[in-house]
Amino acid sequence: MSPRDLARVMAAGRIAIGAGLLAAPRLSLGMWLGREAATPSIAPVGRALGVREIVLGAMALHVLDTPRVGSGLLRVLALCDGVDLVATLAAGRALPAPGRVLIAAMAGAGAGSQTWAAAQLTPADPPPAQAD
Repeated sequence: MSPRDLARVMAAGRIAIGAGLLAAPRLSLGMWLGREAATPSIAPVGRALGVREIVLGAMALHVLDTPRVGSGLLRVLALCDGVDLVATLAAGRALPAPGRVLIAAMAGAGAGSQTWAAAQLTPADPPPAQAD
């Protein structure tokens, strides 16, 4: 898989996760937070996180083929995922073990793969030619 293809898959996944958070925030956050996700105050936070994910994924798809901008945004997305990883690990036993492991794995994979893809997309690596 090429770095651009990987970045597109990651962006589409981010949009899908965001849509789930937006449509069903308590259900979507239940795997991460456990019973705490059932509280009514979680829904607005989940929806805000969902919108963040949708916008970031859409931005990635939009600028991926723009030299320097695409790789720069991938680095920002890797940083976001890295923060999610650190926050999840810092919460420790306050989060249910299955959710903690799942989110840590997803965030770690996201941070690593987007960092790798960004490094592969150098300014000397022009975007693929558009078919007419």
